[in-house]
Amino acid sequence: MGMPITAEYPVLKGFNFRGGISIIPELAALTLALSIYTASFIAEIVRSGINAVNHGQTEAAMSLGLPRSRTLKLVVIPQAMRIIIPPLTSQYLNLTKNSSLAMAIGYPDLVSVFAGTTLNQVGQAIEVIAMTMGSTSL
Repeated sequence: MGMPITAEYPVLKGFNFRGGISIIPELAALTLALSIYTASFIAEIVRSGINAVNHGQTEAAMSLGLPRSRTLKLVVIPQAMRIIIPPLTSQYLNLTKNSSLAMAIGYPDLVSVFAGTTLNQVGQAIEVIAMTMGSTSL
């Protein structure tokens, strides 16, 4: 677009900071909550998948002289993947659905920009309201 992409460190100038980026608290809260929520479910899915592999498989690998790391890599994980993949897929789809909460968080800002600022600047009410309705129905 003609503008270089640069990273700036925030610098205190006067009574406020200049440069850097600002993250709205709602976005930070959404990211933190979804990360912790989804990570806990994914960790439980992986743990249960590994525990579901029969202990005799591990003992057989150990009796062949494989170290623990190779046993995990060559014996346990391949068998656990068939147990892990279906609920993990479901969890990723659940994350996609839960991230639609971002629209609920950003809805007031979106409407205030489109129906407020843009409508006052352009003056074409029908087009601006149609764009607002189209973007909020996604």
